[in-house]
Amino acid sequence: MKTRDSWSSWMVRGACAAMAAGLPALVMANADVEKLTANPKNWAMQAGDMFNQRYSQLKQINKDNVGKLQVAWTFSTGVLRGHEGSPLVVDGTMYLHSPFPNKVFAIDLDTQKIKWKYEPKQDPAVIPQMCCDTVNRGLAYAEGKVFLQQADSNLVALDANTGKMIWTVKNGDPKLGAVNTNAPHVFKDKVITGISGGEWGVRGFLAAYDINTGKQVWKGYSTGPDSEILIDPQKTTTWTDGRVAPVGPDSSLKTWQGDQWKIGGGTTWGWYSYDKATNSVYYGTGNPSTWNPSQRPGDNKWSMSIWSRDVDTGRVNWVYQMTPYDEWDFDGINEMILADIKVKGRDTKALVHFDRNGFGYTLDRTNGALLVAEKYDPAVNWATHVDMKTGRPQVVSRYSTAQNGPDVNTKGVCPAALGSKDQQPAAFDPETRLFYVPTNHVCMDYEPFKVEYTAGQPYVGATLAMYPAPNSHGGMGNYIAWDAGTGKIVQSKSEKFSVWSGALNTAGGLSCYGTLEGYLKCVDKKDINKELFKFKTPSGIIGNVFTYEHKGRQYIGVFSGIGGWAGIGMAAGLEKDNDGLGAVGGYRELSQYTELGGSLTVFALPSN
Repeated sequence: MKTRDSWSSWMVRGACAAMAAGLPALVMANADVEKLTANPKNWAMQAGDMFNQRYSQLKQINKDNVGKLQVAWTFSTGVLRGHEGSPLVVDGTMYLHSPFPNKVFAIDLDTQKIKWKYEPKQDPAVIPQMCCDTVNRGLAYAEGKVFLQQADSNLVALDANTGKMIWTVKNGDPKLGAVNTNAPHVFKDKVITGISGGEWGVRGFLAAYDINTGKQVWKGYSTGPDSEILIDPQKTTTWTDGRVAPVGPDSSLKTWQGDQWKIGGGTTWGWYSYDKATNSVYYGTGNPSTWNPSQRPGDNKWSMSIWSRDVDTGRVNWVYQMTPYDEWDFDGINEMILADIKVKGRDTKALVHFDRNGFGYTLDRTNGALLVAEKYDPAVNWATHVDMKTGRPQVVSRYSTAQNGPDVNTKGVCPAALGSKDQQPAAFDPETRLFYVPTNHVCMDYEPFKVEYTAGQPYVGATLAMYPAPNSHGGMGNYIAWDAGTGKIVQSKSEKFSVWSGALNTAGGLSCYGTLEGYLKCVDKKDINKELFKFKTPSGIIGNVFTYEHKGRQYIGVFSGIGGWAGIGMAAGLEKDNDGLGAVGGYRELSQYTELGGSLTVFALPSN
């Protein structure tokens, strides 16, 4: 049996031998991460794999016995803010993270004893620079290192055995609002990270760092000159006129007025996926800055876009903009799920994305061709449909905040700015061939106003109010099963509040998620309205459900700790309805059902 070091060496020797023989070099992901994620006993990446599928082959816990689940153990992080993401499990050790101050714990799963703890000393001045709570979406692991993206933008590599820092590098300037909430991801010999701060006028980018030294390998911006975005005008393509075609020169600069692109947003705080067959990282960019569209006329490329970049060079393979000239803060950072499915009867290497704008997109991940774009919440009203030839949404003038103009309150826009789905990741099940999507069923009133840019200060320029979608009987969430090949909702299960938890599907016939009131729920993945398990955890759940096996026993776990945008009122003690960019009023009733917390709850079947 190969050790981890010999496995990596073997892969390197194989690539060198192929090149020496004149054969194409092997295209591979990080060999260690591939090996670890191939073992379903581990949960070695935030999504369980590089395709962002959030699916586990474990089936000891199944639809017939899940109702017998009991709490096996719990762990408090000691932090009372929103807990997003999930721990990692690697070969008998669990690695946990917390919101600011971004603690990291290594726990021995034999004893639940803390092996080591890392708590960075960060300037608390970073807290008011963070939009929508002080969350952190988790850790990455590779080759004996744990990677943490701190709120203050420092990317840190820790020794997985001791917790000692190996290297650290600064990824942005928090004084300008360039902070971090995303989980880093390891693909090949690089750790990939993004940046937050679109509401501060931060210019978004994706960056790659060498996992051994922390040296920056490449950095690709979302807006600006081709050379800084890493676009080749003739080789980088986009969907236009019903086909894939070169973007042409200055594709971003032509869509901004003056130098607005320099403070244009397009930040990258979501989840990333990787396909070694194309050697590409896939991700989304966020809203343009400011939220007042009258101050930034044009399509504002390439904010609000789906990207494919070469992992080795950062060069953009293709890019597709979902919401040109975003007038509603429909942030496009949600995960890209890679799956080989049938689309309209044809086998397709697909990329599936559930955007905050309320449309579910299916693209050919090899070239960016647009295949499906349909509403995954019937309440969506800001656009009638997406024109499949141009790829552009057809905006309803009544809900256009740009046409109505600044200082005019555009009412009844669906979805709200937090989207039909925010950062909470969906799951793909290879057995049912369906996608399981936690959603928000929320609408808003949106009033833009003029705002001046000041470095390091919020650059929003809009006032929002949020509330349940009409005819939803007070329900603010749905858990849906989606056919990405046809763009249709197959099943839908309503929830009182938005479903802000990441989903998990398993070979045991389960689909599991958490609710803002704090319930962990598991349903039959073939009939999601058949609820098989329900347990109230100490606080509201905005974390992602995960599973692992240790010493022959399967466990299912989830963070509880209310917060994030939906829970910002409780997390930050905000009281006015318009606070939290409108979320406080929309989710005011939540405080009657849960309280602040910060803990991990792990479940298992009875040992006897």
